[in-house]
Amino acid sequence: MEFVRNKKNRYGFDFTPIGLEIKKAREAQKITRENLAETLDISPRHLQAIELEGKHPSLGLLTYIAEMFDIPIDPYIFKKETGTKSVMRKRLDMLLDKLDDKDLSILEATATALCKAKEPEE
Repeated sequence: MEFVRNKKNRYGFDFTPIGLEIKKAREAQKITRENLAETLDISPRHLQAIELEGKHPSLGLLTYIAEMFDIPIDPYIFKKETGTKSVMRKRLDMLLDKLDDKDLSILEATATALCKAKEPEE
C-alpha cells in the first residue's frame, strides 16, 4: 500500500468524503449544524470544518457521530480492500443488526419479491 503525504495532513488521508457523509446524514434527519454542534459540545464552525473542509475530528468524536447517524466509516478508511460492500450496503447491514427475527422475515420476503420482479419474464 502506498501512502502519500499532502499539505492537509501528514498521513495523506482525505477526510472530506466522510465529512460530506456526516453532512448528508445530518441534513436527512433535518438537524441543523448548530443543534448538532451543541449536542456534540463543539462549535458550529468546528462541525462545518469537519463536514466541508476535511478537518479531522478526534477518534472519539468520529465514532460518536458515526454511531449517531449509522455511518459505516471503514469503507472510507480501508479503500483498497477488494470485494468490499458499498457504503449504502454497510449502512443497511448496521440497521439490520438492530432488528429482530420477525422484522428480518418481513425484509427477507420484500427482498425476495424485489429479486423475483427483476427476473426476466419467460
